[in-house]
Amino acid sequence: MAQTPLEPAPNFASNKQTQETSLPQSLPVFIHPSALVEDDVELGPGVRIWHHCHIRRGARIGAGTSLGKNCYVDAQVTIGQGCKIQNNVSIYTGVIIEDDVFIGPGVIFTNDFYPRAFLPWNPQNASSTLIKKGASLGAGACVRCGIEVGEYSMIGMGAVLTKSTSPFELWLGHPAKKSGMVDIQGRPVK
Repeated sequence: MAQTPLEPAPNFASNKQTQETSLPQSLPVFIHPSALVEDDVELGPGVRIWHHCHIRRGARIGAGTSLGKNCYVDAQVTIGQGCKIQNNVSIYTGVIIEDDVFIGPGVIFTNDFYPRAFLPWNPQNASSTLIKKGASLGAGACVRCGIEVGEYSMIGMGAVLTKSTSPFELWLGHPAKKSGMVDIQGRPVK
């Protein structure tokens, strides 16, 4: 395990010096005893990892991010700082999550356009999905791989998102369609 519960965390950006954080560098990382955090994981100050989470080798999680119960973060996934990832979310190789993103319970990400159980998995074939700063994905939303969710976009509960969104857009439905615009607080604007 990379860290024990309540052990002070290393500076997430110590190797790259690319991220700034307003959080004190001494905030402890919390890892629930039932969580599995593999070696070679980078955790920023104040990261909180709750019950039954599994964080794979090479994942990077930014300062102040919280992962709820039963989350899975695959190898080489990058999650920014200040994110709130609710219970039962799996984030697969190829998904990049920027700062201040909200991911509701049970959100589904994909990373393979042509999955087959009988073919060997090659992480090099994972499709990239980018969730931009401040975006929110409602409970149970499903995000197709290979798209980009724009800054501060709002994706509704249960939406099936198959297309990229622009900043501040509201997307609802199955399949999701642009339904309007939201402000910085996430409230619909006329």
